[in-house]
Amino acid sequence: MCCSDVCNPPQVLTLAALMSIAHGGYAGYSGYPAGYAAAPAYAAAPAYVAPAYSAHASPDYPDSYPQYSFAYSVNDALTGDSKSQHESRDGDVVHGSYSLVEPDGNIRTVKYTADPINGFNAVVDRQPSVHYAAKAVAPIAYAAPAAYAAPAVAYAKAPVYDYGYSHY
Repeated sequence: MCCSDVCNPPQVLTLAALMSIAHGGYAGYSGYPAGYAAAPAYAAAPAYVAPAYSAHASPDYPDSYPQYSFAYSVNDALTGDSKSQHESRDGDVVHGSYSLVEPDGNIRTVKYTADPINGFNAVVDRQPSVHYAAKAVAPIAYAAPAAYAAPAVAYAKAPVYDYGYSHY
């Protein structure tokens, strides 16, 4: 039996090429261009260890009983701005109120309380506006501007230039 009877030379070359590709690439190809080496191997990064924290309790303030009271009000006759607020706190209980003039002229008053048992509660009250007689404002007098005289301007005739061209 002859070699040519068992296998065909082109088939042998095809089989060799396929085995070379399956083994790791084209025959004679290392995966890197000529003149380049494989990347260097690095040591593994050290494992991260989280810092240990001690549990801190919130600070205990011996004088932490909150108490305050404040109030303010604004009454601007020029702009018509009128508002006020008052609030007081004794421990966890807050009482207060505020009022203001709404754009339509009505007065809105809000009275509120807040405590740990009932939460926040507010009562809103609207009162119709109170119209006051408008104050008569004297017109502002402005002085007339001083007389202004424009400066005298003398005009001269523009020069005529002849560049040597003939006129048609």
